[in-house]
Amino acid sequence: MEPTPAPSPAVLAPQVRDLAELDELVVDCRACPRLVAWREETALVKRRAFQDQEYWARPIPGFGPYDARLLLVGLAPAAHGGNRTGRIFTGDPSGDLLYASLHRLGLANRPESTWRGDGLRLHGVRITDPVRCAPPENKPTNAERDTCRPWIVREFEQLRPTVRAVVALGGFAWQALLPVLAAAGWQVPRPKPAFGHGAHVALRPVDPADPELHLFGCFHVSPRNTYTGRLTPTMVDDLLRAAARAAGLDPT
Repeated sequence: MEPTPAPSPAVLAPQVRDLAELDELVVDCRACPRLVAWREETALVKRRAFQDQEYWARPIPGFGPYDARLLLVGLAPAAHGGNRTGRIFTGDPSGDLLYASLHRLGLANRPESTWRGDGLRLHGVRITDPVRCAPPENKPTNAERDTCRPWIVREFEQLRPTVRAVVALGGFAWQALLPVLAAAGWQVPRPKPAFGHGAHVALRPVDPADPELHLFGCFHVSPRNTYTGRLTPTMVDDLLRAAARAAGLDPT
């Protein structure tokens, strides 16, 4: 007799009562067979530099306070970054740049992020992904993105009382966010706003009693952009500073 499949994110996420419960459920998700196989394969094969480490090899929950005013949204965990360390943007060059910038702005207590539980804390900022598992070649399919979407929709719903700004790190995150924000209670303009570094759109809430949400676009902090000079630390600092101010934070 075959085991009964676990409920899908579409069934589980709407029932979540708070972000702590959401984070606990996310790490047990096995809804996308291709992603499950890949995240577990990379944990067995490993990179030579990490042969002595035990990989996390599960979905990655969001990271940061449950009353964050600013939300940063990436793409998906890196196979030998977050999929290894167990925390988003941790243990890879993308995270090295991002967390150093947050520290310079006074939004993180330390400039480096090496492993879950290393003492890193964010101030007023939470980081998450629209796809929670590491995908092959860092390219999730549209079906995988859509299957994972209920998790981040519920995350935004839970953050709605406090979140005032969101930064989409890359075009994938921007496109993935638009239907998420619409489902979570904000009005997305038509035609849909185009992604670009420095793009900024103020989204009105569906409920007039809720505050508006500021959506910013930022080139992804991947080596492809940073090593070529397309994205510099100063550009990241300036973009995150503007978003933090829009969120009502006080960056340095």
